[in-house]
Amino acid sequence: MESRQAPDPVSRPGPDLSELLTLVGRGDQAAFESVYDRTAGAVFGVVLRVLRDAAQSEEVAQEALLEVWRTAGRFDPQRGSASAWVMTIAHRRAVDRVRSERAAADREARVASAAPPPPGDEVAEAVESSLEAERVRRCLDGLSGPQRESIVLAYYSGFSYPQVASKLGLALGTVKSRIRDGLSRLRDCLGVGR
Repeated sequence: MESRQAPDPVSRPGPDLSELLTLVGRGDQAAFESVYDRTAGAVFGVVLRVLRDAAQSEEVAQEALLEVWRTAGRFDPQRGSASAWVMTIAHRRAVDRVRSERAAADREARVASAAPPPPGDEVAEAVESSLEAERVRRCLDGLSGPQRESIVLAYYSGFSYPQVASKLGLALGTVKSRIRDGLSRLRDCLGVGR
């Protein structure tokens, strides 16, 4: 008894797969149905070998065949066989999925490792910040009115020195002197070294 080998599903009788891809490239839906029938099983097999998950492999195989439909016009029979072209697309899609899954897992691991600080630290920081703000307010109150006004406009309202001078109707040099002297007194009051 002679053993018969099953025919390769990609090389069935009828139009050649290369000819079908050329027709698909021109938008022939019936030709694509033939390409799909001939290659879907092999595409799924290639993808399954890479992903090792049937559900994901079905999804990626569909994506690969959709890409065949969209890019069939780029197929060049001079560069290789139609079957190899289709299987290369399938393999690339599967590898892309593996890379995407790995990147997502890495992102999740980074997010999980960046746990927020314990709540006690946040409370301590808020209290310390509040106390520091109170010290600054108290030291600001110890400045002369013109010094305080110049510093508040420059450092809390965000005006440049020339803008402060304009707002107060003073010479720029006067404003600079008031701010310099006021900052010096603030440093002394807060105990900050020069």
